[in-house]
Amino acid sequence: MVTKALFVRLEAKPGKEQEVEDFLMGGLPLVEQEPATIAWFGLKIAPSVYGIFDAFPDDAGRKAHLSGKVAEALMAKAPELFAHSPEIMNIDVLAAKLPS
Repeated sequence: MVTKALFVRLEAKPGKEQEVEDFLMGGLPLVEQEPATIAWFGLKIAPSVYGIFDAFPDDAGRKAHLSGKVAEALMAKAPELFAHSPEIMNIDVLAAKLPS
């Protein structure tokens, strides 16, 4: 069951779109090592707008993810890749359907 989530909105700097896509795809192996990250998605929303959506069983799982390797890498790469600081939104999950 998931009760907490994150949505992170990212806008690539002009010409950095492929690097952002590579960064998001490269994040998957890191998140696979996080037992409390139940679901994780790297998203392309528009030509230069990207996002990350992830879900957790509780707030402790979300906090662990925010202090993990993907978050650390995201903040380290932010000045190079993104037009603005990543917009991180904490979300409460009201209903969810996950694979069994």
